[in-house]
Amino acid sequence: MRFWQTISGIILGAAALCLPGCSSESSESQVSGIEIGNPALALTADFSIDYSDKKTQALAKAGEEPVLLDTFSLVLTQLRSYSSYYVSVSVDPVLGFQLWPYETAPDETLAISFSEHSAVEEAFSEIDLQEEGLLKEIGVFFVPGGKDRSQISGRLLVDGEYVPFEYDLSYFQLLSLRYHYSQIDKVEEHKANLSVVFHVRNFVDGLDLQKAEISDDGVIYFNASENAALWDSLNVRFVPSFEPLRYDYVTNAQDTLSAYVENVWEDVALEKGVNTVSNGDFSDGSVDWILMNQFSGVGDTSIIKENATDRIMKVSIQEAGRYSYSVQLIHENIPLVKGKRHMCVFTIWADSATEITARLGSYTTYETVGFQEHVNVQTTGHSFEIEFTPDINTPFARFELNLGKNKRTFYIKEVKIYRLE
Repeated sequence: MRFWQTISGIILGAAALCLPGCSSESSESQVSGIEIGNPALALTADFSIDYSDKKTQALAKAGEEPVLLDTFSLVLTQLRSYSSYYVSVSVDPVLGFQLWPYETAPDETLAISFSEHSAVEEAFSEIDLQEEGLLKEIGVFFVPGGKDRSQISGRLLVDGEYVPFEYDLSYFQLLSLRYHYSQIDKVEEHKANLSVVFHVRNFVDGLDLQKAEISDDGVIYFNASENAALWDSLNVRFVPSFEPLRYDYVTNAQDTLSAYVENVWEDVALEKGVNTVSNGDFSDGSVDWILMNQFSGVGDTSIIKENATDRIMKVSIQEAGRYSYSVQLIHENIPLVKGKRHMCVFTIWADSATEITARLGSYTTYETVGFQEHVNVQTTGHSFEIEFTPDINTPFARFELNLGKNKRTFYIKEVKIYRLE
């Protein structure tokens, strides 16, 4: 089962983090907070090699594989979590929080063998993913090395016979793999597992490795001096073959390269026309919505049953606060695709006419990454459409309705953000 991040209608203020409980049995269900007492969520990890063809999801027989990896190890140097926070913490959301190694042993490393399917449990026994933040990614950091040194050894099928090969890893100095929260498996109620898998087909498909020259000792070497062109091509493919959401790596020339893995990013970004706002119709109560109270603003929410199928989010502002963002209704994890036209649509009205700010921003820098628009809210429901084109790729934009500065009662329904192209 995938570890899908869900937010059960969180109300946040200066003093406490609250988890409301909503019911759809009555025509209006008050969202009242209770103190969070979530149990610890432990993390384990496993590391392996996969030969399956992603197109057919069928595992080929070993004898049919064009490439077999016999020894493949890396050294695990760090594990980090990347989360958004609505309580006061000292964590930089850009750099993330170091889960491992612990402060008591800051230089600890682990030798990880992908070829022997390493699994890590005891070393991560003090990790708790259920911290103050809302988890978005886990970062896994490696350096080449381990008992197999800085190379991968295996066999390459040439003219029907396997020939040993060695692929030199000296091009890489540091690897950082960032896995989306949806790539984490929740294996038990209080335990999650991260599988770091090297996909061989991604690494070699499309390369004519049979043209590689065989050295005098009968081994095919892929390095800077032997089969150098193929080595360069393999280097480009190596890190994406782990299939994280995105990655960074540092080369032996001290260059840093960063990118999204295309097929994983496409899954996260969803298809054109698909609403990226989960529970945008409030059919699941207030799940995945956050009400933020700050700077003297106080509000609460309830779900109104409009009819048998339709729901409305009611936001009552008791204390207006000093700013429009003193009370915010927020939805996280909105994927945006750079250079593509998007549309935001929502219906809103209030008990008296007012102006609010609708915004799509970043959870790390709090800057606007999609749009920021002032919306004139009337006493009858109006549907607003905002078209925008983001200039960055991000899986984690944050939709905000800034409702503070005036005491009002707002009614919101049918929130959608989707890609037009």
